Amino acid sequence: MEFLIFNPLNLFRLYKLPSECYFVNVQSVKDIAFFRNIKEIRECEFGIFYFFDGLVISEIKEGIVVNWAMAEKIISVAYEILGRDEPIAYISNRINNYSIVAADWLKFYIHRHELELYSVVGYNQSGFASLIMEKMFFRNNIQQFTNLEDAIDWSMARLADKKELVK
Repeated sequence: MEFLIFNPLNLFRLYKLPSECYFVNVQSVKDIAFFRNIKEIRECEFGIFYFFDGLVISEIKEGIVVNWAMAEKIISVAYEILGRDEPIAYISNRINNYSIVAADWLKFYIHRHELELYSVVGYNQSGFASLIMEKMFFRNNIQQFTNLEDAIDWSMARLADKKELVK
């Protein structure tokens, strides 16, 4: 499925949603082998956040509208657990239907936060729907996956590459 979106920053851009994302088995973080690497879990009123070395995976609750106040709360928790000096990868594991105030990515940058590695795991069309708007405001690429373990593998490989560059 393709969408043509007007984006004032780069005029028209063609976005493609994965067509293979229908009826895929939903994978929760706690149900995969990688879970044994967990550093910490934080649950709040809008979702569950899993913290690993350099990696944060979110599972937002059904029907939530994620806004800047919610994001700010988790950003401070991520800095508390993972620190500010190492690169962080973020995976949005969209096991539930929810939406995001995409323009709030601007607040993320205004507050001088950085996120180079961001991926979304979607299991159906609605899992990727808000991604179209997010891409207008997020400065870097957003990787799309239909399998959580693939997203983790991609994120961990990119984190290793970034850490190697710093050495």
